[in-house]
Amino acid sequence: MLLATLARRVVREGRLTLIDHTGREHRIEGERDGPRATLRFHTAKAERAMVLQPELALGEGYMDGVITPQDCDISDVLRVLMRNMKYLDGNGFHHRFMQGLRFLKRRFDQHNPVGKARDNVAHHYDLSSELYARFLDSDRFYSCAYFPTGRETLEEAQAAKARHLAAKLRLTPNARVLDIGCGWGSLAMHLVRLGAQRVDGVTLSTEQHAWASAWARREKLERQARFHLQDYRDVEKRYDRIVSVGMFEHVGVGHYREYFEKVAELLKDDGVAVIHSIGRSGPPGTTNPWLAKYIFPGGYIPALSEVLPVIEKTGLKVTDVEVLRLHYAKTLNHWRARFRAHWDEIAELYDERFCRMWDFYLAGSEMSFIEGEMMVFQIQLAKTHAAVPLTRDYIHRFENAHPLEQTMSEDKVEHPAE
Repeated sequence: MLLATLARRVVREGRLTLIDHTGREHRIEGERDGPRATLRFHTAKAERAMVLQPELALGEGYMDGVITPQDCDISDVLRVLMRNMKYLDGNGFHHRFMQGLRFLKRRFDQHNPVGKARDNVAHHYDLSSELYARFLDSDRFYSCAYFPTGRETLEEAQAAKARHLAAKLRLTPNARVLDIGCGWGSLAMHLVRLGAQRVDGVTLSTEQHAWASAWARREKLERQARFHLQDYRDVEKRYDRIVSVGMFEHVGVGHYREYFEKVAELLKDDGVAVIHSIGRSGPPGTTNPWLAKYIFPGGYIPALSEVLPVIEKTGLKVTDVEVLRLHYAKTLNHWRARFRAHWDEIAELYDERFCRMWDFYLAGSEMSFIEGEMMVFQIQLAKTHAAVPLTRDYIHRFENAHPLEQTMSEDKVEHPAE
């Protein structure tokens, strides 16, 4: 089996057992102890695809049911593979050639004018509202939660994230806030409960806009929390505070300067902004082909080395950077457990292939934070040094003064769309 021969060059930790389409077993033992997994190939075509395009073929094969984990979970397989990625020969001609092509291609993939941005958002976020209700928390935060002790429920951890961001924003009762990429309005509603005078949220998703607006009306907070179906580049008002969570990954490297110049334009001179995004702890890279094709077209996970130099050219000052390492892994673990608990219901909405696609996405994302280079960064920005205190004590004081119960939804029922 050619695939087994290639795998022996890479697997140095743990054990990977491959069962080919004839039923023959190929066991690859690493030199060091580590995770173990078994992967079965049901067709010769699936084996060939894994040799030619492994990053695309594994996910597609799992979706189609022609590549399956045996006596383990797909996350175990991904853990073994990601643990050993560091042993790939990055200096080989084929690897360097393919990586060069991907870097060349990513500029075209991430060209993100308003129309294309709207289409990319619709691909992922305008799926059935019932899908997201099956695995997100009751307030529909679709971004990394924050686990101060590691023992929080998903609902508590999402409320803690909102409170943490509010603290970094230096939220005050008279603050007017812009939420760029507001999703289903989760953060905006929490910021209002934490005392913001008004929050304007912008999104390109029609599903999210309708749901967030209905939620605000239901809570009788439509004057304080207002949601707009609008590209952030079309916003004209200036704000005391600007926050953006889980949206920067969709901006595209070629648009970073445009993004931060717009933040600088909209932020008042004494204002504070916080940008929360998935990032990579290593150098710049490219988007996984499977993710780009099936989950996030146009998306890209940036390295801080790609972001900070752009900020420096816009007149904004970086006043704080925090890296959240395993918080997203815990979040994804919660989401995947909930998704799998509602598998049959989701399959009725879509089909089994869709469910396997999302299962692969959630499992792979979790492992990328545990075994790979993914992390989350929060960058605090201001125009003057005086906009934030000398030390970070103000963050803890704010959090201690606002118990989680202050912002968490009192009921856990599905918020109705209107």
